[in-house]
Amino acid sequence: MTRRLLSEAEGYGLLKNHGIPVPGFSVITSRQDVCTAAERTGYPLVMKVISSKVVHKSDAGGVITGIRSVSEAETAFDTIVRNVQAFDPSATISGFIIEQQKEKGLEILIGGRIDPTFGKIITVGMGGTLVELIKDVSIRVLPVSSSDITAMIQELSAYPLIKGFRNEPARDVAALIALIESVARLFLESPEIVEFDLNPVLLHEKGACVVDTRFYVTDEVTIPEGNLEPALPAGILNVKSIAVIGASPDPNKVGYSVLRNLLSFPGSLYPVNPKHPKILGRAVYPTLSSIPGPVDMAVVVVPSHSVLMIVEEAGKKGVPFVIIISSGFRETGEAGSVLEDQVLAIARNYGIRILGPNCLGIMLPHQGINITFDPISPKPGNIAFVSQSGAIISTIVDWSLPEEIGFSAVISIGNQADLTFEDFLQYAADDPDTRAIILYIEQIRDGKRFMKIAREVTRKKPVVAIKSGSSRTGQIAAASHTGSLSGSFDVYMAAFWQSGIIPVRSIREAFQTAELLASEGYPKGTRAIVISNAGGFAVLSSDYAELFGIEIVDFSPAVMKELDAILPENWNRRNPIDMVGDASADRFARTFDVMIKNQDAWDIAFVVNVPSAISDPIRVANELVRFSKNTHKMIVGCMIGGDSMKTPLRVLKDSGIPNFPDLEYAFKAVGNICRHICWEEYHGKRCKP
Repeated sequence: MTRRLLSEAEGYGLLKNHGIPVPGFSVITSRQDVCTAAERTGYPLVMKVISSKVVHKSDAGGVITGIRSVSEAETAFDTIVRNVQAFDPSATISGFIIEQQKEKGLEILIGGRIDPTFGKIITVGMGGTLVELIKDVSIRVLPVSSSDITAMIQELSAYPLIKGFRNEPARDVAALIALIESVARLFLESPEIVEFDLNPVLLHEKGACVVDTRFYVTDEVTIPEGNLEPALPAGILNVKSIAVIGASPDPNKVGYSVLRNLLSFPGSLYPVNPKHPKILGRAVYPTLSSIPGPVDMAVVVVPSHSVLMIVEEAGKKGVPFVIIISSGFRETGEAGSVLEDQVLAIARNYGIRILGPNCLGIMLPHQGINITFDPISPKPGNIAFVSQSGAIISTIVDWSLPEEIGFSAVISIGNQADLTFEDFLQYAADDPDTRAIILYIEQIRDGKRFMKIAREVTRKKPVVAIKSGSSRTGQIAAASHTGSLSGSFDVYMAAFWQSGIIPVRSIREAFQTAELLASEGYPKGTRAIVISNAGGFAVLSSDYAELFGIEIVDFSPAVMKELDAILPENWNRRNPIDMVGDASADRFARTFDVMIKNQDAWDIAFVVNVPSAISDPIRVANELVRFSKNTHKMIVGCMIGGDSMKTPLRVLKDSGIPNFPDLEYAFKAVGNICRHICWEEYHGKRCKP
């Protein structure tokens, strides 16, 4: 795509035509024009160079402010010429812009660019020459509403400066919101604009004005087509017959492992291999077409060069769903990409849906199905895990068994040639066994479709996502401030929040957050209480609550009176509650009773229990179960210790109450959820609890 940088005068004209405030200005091309232009524009003035080779004018000495006379304007002209020639001798100066110098104001950045996944995005932040150093920005995928823009402004660390800080006056937020809204509309409705910076936008006590522009435009305008593929048909994964093409008697082959994992499949299982009459005690068919009955699903584990023929055969056989575990496609380069496109074309011709290629497969524990070459099958549960990495799945499934984490589905999507994250989001949303969804994402193919479907799904069930690739190592230097500030990972994070998805930074954090949501659902708010028999953990709870955005509520005088009646005189008399180290299970129980009676005053309860000579952790666990059953609140167990906690943890596990062996992990998981609640409440899109 060819790009052209508009001159600042062209940028000002574009903004002015859309009702966006800009200074009065004149454009000159020679020194002889300085006097007339300066007198016409009025003092004080700013003079700026116009050159396609000078992107950051201040860096090149191409901007001079505070000009108050003709002589000063002529001197500024000569100085800029010398500065630019010294900065880049090859730079051609096509002119100068002379503009009104606006009163000093708070400097804001507004920028936009086209993200390859999600399309046009807008960035708002603190502006000026140090914008990359400060990096105080907020990002949204377009379109945005005025409430989105308000939230973007309030997310900035420097928002207090906008609101009014110490001796600084409050700025005109309404004018800034209106200006951003107009700029966002201009960008969204102008397909020729591919990137822009407005930096700075001067924000005053009354009004705002753009005083520097950088617009990149192109003549090669393309309108991306959305993915029009239908959703995964309902019931397509409720299979009664499976064919394994490439089944093998060799234990070192993938075809052997896949077939072995399916031996317990209660439906009809058809190994396919022309070289062997029997494998693992099962009759083998030479071809897919030779199978006498219908086939609901074909699993392909042959070399990539044979996959075209197999998919063609599956189409003629009327197989609706094909899982291509085979690698050697788009992930290998151009030739593999061509082959993948050919496979997809054949599949679409016959109406076949494809999972993969280059995937691990699929596990449906409630159906006893493991269509992968992973030797370990997970236990049934209520978390759906959809991953772009097969290796991540193998690791997580192995880890899940000692952690006693169960799954409703484990799906490896591979190259997403056909079926994508969106399809399995919809599947999990409608699956009665799924209560929470985890996504491990490397790349989304169609960002707009993903956001639309994710927004629908997150209204029904919680979705947690971990996005790999947060490092900027190897990122190409961006031409604009916006390009350097809004990297791909940052845009993914913005898209997740806009879609109702909770982003996390690690696999463990993803599962801890999802398990908590699957068990407890969303709390009504972010008000928390902490009940502990260890003073140190009570203090740490306050620290973690502040760090992760959880509100530690103050107790009313009435609640304090009730607690004083049941707790020792030396209790700390505040929340978090330190019940003192000699707290027995009975003391926990009486404290729980007070909180059950006053449960309208809080939304989340952290119960911290550590081993002691007085406390019976098994009884504490049973009291915690009773506490949970008698509230409609989020109860978070933090029974911390070693062997003495094994039986208590079993009590909690059997009752479906989550426990965190580390206090920080507990507050981090709840903090993720609280941030989501605050976001949803602000935008009026609360998920069902």
